[in-house]
Amino acid sequence: MDTSSHATTATAPTATNDRLPWEKVPARVRDRVESRLGARVVRARTQSGGYSPGVAARVELADGRRVFIKAVGADLNPDSPRLHRSEARIAARLPAAAPVPRLLAAEDLDGWVVLVFEDVDGRMPHEPWHLPELRRVLQAMTGLAAVLDPSPVGSPTLQDRYGPLFTGFREMESDPWPDPWTRRHARRLAEAEAGWVRACAGTALVHADIRADNVLLAGDRVLFVDWAHGAVGAGWFDVVFFAGSVIMHNGRPGTELLDEHLAGRGVDPDALISALAAVTGFFLHQSRQPAVLNLAGLRAFQRAQGEATLAWLKERTGWR
Repeated sequence: MDTSSHATTATAPTATNDRLPWEKVPARVRDRVESRLGARVVRARTQSGGYSPGVAARVELADGRRVFIKAVGADLNPDSPRLHRSEARIAARLPAAAPVPRLLAAEDLDGWVVLVFEDVDGRMPHEPWHLPELRRVLQAMTGLAAVLDPSPVGSPTLQDRYGPLFTGFREMESDPWPDPWTRRHARRLAEAEAGWVRACAGTALVHADIRADNVLLAGDRVLFVDWAHGAVGAGWFDVVFFAGSVIMHNGRPGTELLDEHLAGRGVDPDALISALAAVTGFFLHQSRQPAVLNLAGLRAFQRAQGEATLAWLKERTGWR
């Protein structure tokens, strides 16, 4: 079996993008936010990570308080304001027990959407992952799924949100990914992918976009941020979507921990193959699409994740 792409990739891309400084947000929007907060911004430190072209800044206010601000306008990327609105709706309804920063305010003005969260003194996990940190985050993901099942938010199901997108292997069946194994099994991959809806059905609110830049390690806490893609389904689905960003940096040690974790949660092997086929097909097919405005590097990041989960899929299926 060809598992050459399963080796650790020291140069694997990370989720990062050029961020807009807070000072570049239109003055009318900044004034509205400061009025809502009851104090002016005196310092804003832009944070790295993620694939939004908008603001992501830790902010100090004139009264000494600290908050975290996200902001984006349609001129930066036409889809980003919609994602911020989705995040605001979900974050406002998450229970106090959920390991997430609290949403303090949300403003929508002149095509700009601004979200204000509590500031968390934490850091993102290391990449490549330190295995004790990966174990810690996986354990926290189990706790997250338990707290959010049943879903406290009236979100779309995974099928509603991803149904049109989790068709990658079926879309590529006539022009498969340029890999001998994938070409040889194009039909079987399309069939496995088609079973993902039943495999991933459930009642938990899943994050559906966990990766290192959406995780904060803060003392003994693990927090999950950026809830724009939240949907209702099987609680273990987050581990499958998360896997590519781990395997592309850590190779087999990362895969072994993922396998161990999912086995411990009693995930059906056939359901896992269907979910993994859907996620792999999604990443590979999306990586072939045109570049997205102001999201430099997104397609390369999707390709790296797709090739990483493809290596795991080869092992899980055992197909020759």
